[in-house]
Amino acid sequence: MGSAELLQFVLAGLKNGAIYALVALGFTVVFSATHVINFAQGEFYMLGGMLSVFALRAMGLPLLVAALVGVAATTALGALFELLAIRPRKDGDPLAIIIITVGGSVLLRSLARHAFGATEQALPVFTTGAPIRFAGAALERQTLWIWGLSAVACVGLWLLYSKTRIGAAIRATAIDREAARLMGIDTSLVVTVSFALAAALGAVAGVAVAPLTQTAFDVGASVGLKGFAAAILGGLGNPVAAVVGGLLLGLIESMSIAFLSSTYKDAIALIVLLAVLFVRPQGLLGRGSREKV
Repeated sequence: MGSAELLQFVLAGLKNGAIYALVALGFTVVFSATHVINFAQGEFYMLGGMLSVFALRAMGLPLLVAALVGVAATTALGALFELLAIRPRKDGDPLAIIIITVGGSVLLRSLARHAFGATEQALPVFTTGAPIRFAGAALERQTLWIWGLSAVACVGLWLLYSKTRIGAAIRATAIDREAARLMGIDTSLVVTVSFALAAALGAVAGVAVAPLTQTAFDVGASVGLKGFAAAILGGLGNPVAAVVGGLLLGLIESMSIAFLSSTYKDAIALIVLLAVLFVRPQGLLGRGSREKV
C-alpha cells in the first residue's frame, strides 16, 4: 500500500471519527448528569439529518437554514423526550431509565419511518466543487464541514461547561446530584438541558454527514453503537476522552478496511467495545474508582 492510499484511509478515519466523537459526547453529557446510558442517542443523529431534509424539501428553506432548523428541532425533541419519558420516573432508577431510552429509540425510529418514509434521502453538499487533492489523496469539501462543525460543537460545549452558570450547575450535578440540589441547583432543569445538548450534538453529526452518506429512519442504531463504543473507549463521563475515543475508533475502523476487509467494518465497534470492557472498563483516559457498599 502506497503512502497516498494510506493517507486516504487516515482521512476517512478522521472524518468518521469526528462523527463518532459528537455522538460519544452526547452519551457523555447525559451520563454525567444522570449516570445512565441514553440509548436513544443514535436516533437524535438520525433526526438531525431527516428533519433537515424535510425542512429543505417540504418547507422549501435554504440549505443552511434547513440544517439549522433540523438541529434546533432535534434539540427541542431531546428536551421533550426527557420531560415526557424520563422525568416521570421520579425514583431515578438507572435500569428503568435505560429501558425507557431503549423504548424511546424504537419509538422514534418507528415515528420517523411513518413520517418520512423508508427510502434513503440526502442533503446537498454545503460547498460544491471538486475534491481537494494533496499528497496524492482526495478530500471531499464536505469533510471540511464535518471537521469544522465538530470543532465548533466541542469548543461551544467547553465554553458552556467552563464559562456559564448552567455549565457550572451541570458539573456540580455530575459530581453529586443530591448535594447540588441541596445547594439550590435545579437538578431537574440540568437533566433536561443535558438531554437537549446531547440531542443537539447528535443532530449536528447527522446534518454534517447526510450529504455524504445519505440518511434514513434506521441509520441511528449503528451510529449510536459506534458512538457508545467511542465513549467507552475513551472513558465514559469525560468529554475530552469522548473526542479522543471517537477519533481513535474512526481510525481503527478505517485501518481495518485498509489491511483486512470492509466486511468487518461494522463489527469493529462491537469488538472494540467488548475488548475495552474486558481489559480496561474505565476506558483509555478514565480512572478506576472504588465504591463502598
